[in-house]
Amino acid sequence: MAEVLDELMRLWHNLHHKPLFGLLLTLCIYQLALMLYEYCNRRVILHPVATGSIAIALLLNALDIRYRDYLQSNQLLYFLLGPATVALAVPLHQQFHHIRKLLLPVLVTVVIGGVFAPAVAVGIAYLLGGSDAILLALTPKSVTTPIALGVADIIGALPGLTTGVVVFTGVVGALLSPAVFYLLNLHDPRLQGVVLGLNAHGVGTARGFEINPTVGAFASLTMGLTGAFTALTLPYALKLF
Repeated sequence: MAEVLDELMRLWHNLHHKPLFGLLLTLCIYQLALMLYEYCNRRVILHPVATGSIAIALLLNALDIRYRDYLQSNQLLYFLLGPATVALAVPLHQQFHHIRKLLLPVLVTVVIGGVFAPAVAVGIAYLLGGSDAILLALTPKSVTTPIALGVADIIGALPGLTTGVVVFTGVVGALLSPAVFYLLNLHDPRLQGVVLGLNAHGVGTARGFEINPTVGAFASLTMGLTGAFTALTLPYALKLF
């Protein structure tokens, strides 16, 4: 029995140091989380990004796997985030006849929301005594992960912390969106898409497409515009402080 356990431990030690172990773990956990999400009729609180992230965090802690090693083995997924974001141009094109009519109001909303959302987050963190590293990581919180990582590199924010903030923002935004829509009596799919894209970026956009194509298209547009606005203005704005 002891020999069997020693052999299993040796196999485990060799396996979790393989470059693709983290990628395999991510795909398996996400698939299980997606199955749970579908089984529970797509309840927002069980969104696979939320449940999958929690499960992976617990597993990394239980198995004593360094986050740095896990992140390194998932570089392929990080690379694919960029093409996946660009591919959102397809539904944008399909819904362009709706988008064209509201482009100016969406642009105004993106400018106001793109400034207000991170400013409030940074302000609250500052009042609560947040460190400079936390404040920097919060500044690109309202843009999708590939853009946020690019901005983080420019402004000197920690990429791991920035990624966590962005994902947490997206998950919380998607989770709270049904309650917000209900309280504000917001039934227009175009406005729902704008709210999701601005406040929950990638996760919110995915949720938008689950609601209907118009919500997803407006979420894609708003997410892209917010990302572009933040990337072009944030590095220069920080120089003023």
